[in-house]
Amino acid sequence: MRPFRPGWIPTLVVLALLPGLIALGFWQLGRADDKRALMDSYAERQVEAPLAAAQLAQLPDPAFYRVHLYGRFDARHSLLLDNQMRDGQAGVELLQPFHDQASGQWLLVNRGWLPWPDRRVPVQFVTSDQPLALDASVYVAPGKTFQLHPDPAGGQWPHLLTAVDPTGLWQLLGREGFAHELRLEPGPASYRLGWPVVAMGPEKHLGYAVQWFALATTLVLLYLYFGWHNHNKENRHGRRHESTERA
Repeated sequence: MRPFRPGWIPTLVVLALLPGLIALGFWQLGRADDKRALMDSYAERQVEAPLAAAQLAQLPDPAFYRVHLYGRFDARHSLLLDNQMRDGQAGVELLQPFHDQASGQWLLVNRGWLPWPDRRVPVQFVTSDQPLALDASVYVAPGKTFQLHPDPAGGQWPHLLTAVDPTGLWQLLGREGFAHELRLEPGPASYRLGWPVVAMGPEKHLGYAVQWFALATTLVLLYLYFGWHNHNKENRHGRRHESTERA
């Protein structure tokens, strides 16, 4: 069997890179499993009957549960979630506080997407001042990314923001409210809906895992190739040197 002599520099490179490539591959596999579990949970909870708003506080994991509400929107404290694209068109999502009369609880309801092609013109929307019966589902944002920016016009409402955490809004308004966003289902108060369950599906993570494992495999094959190739080069160089000495 031919001796294997890769050299110390290639060996150090492989030892430095290979564990990281393998770890990234398994991390992506774990992310794919998490996304599958999330989508399964969504499918199960969306077919269940809506809960009352008072039941939300009893749930350890309220994500995707459907909720039935009855009450009024607070149109004075509207929020506009910026940088939301639909079909290549710029727009915002409209979120408004909603006071549920049965539970007495405040909830932040996302009414859907609105186009905003011209920033010089305010976003147009209508809010009923009458009590409304609504169905919505709880959306639990991945991570805490709350950024509530003062309006450029001097703090006037509606506020324009880039990420949502209802807890920050309740603190700003001095109210007790539910800690997660509710996304409205089709009805009289909704605008354009249709949110993806996850931004990146399990198949994307599987694809990334395959790429990381492929890079790890390529690194090992190159290491083996150059290890044996270097030995062959040394043999050929030695034979040429011996021939020169004899001559």
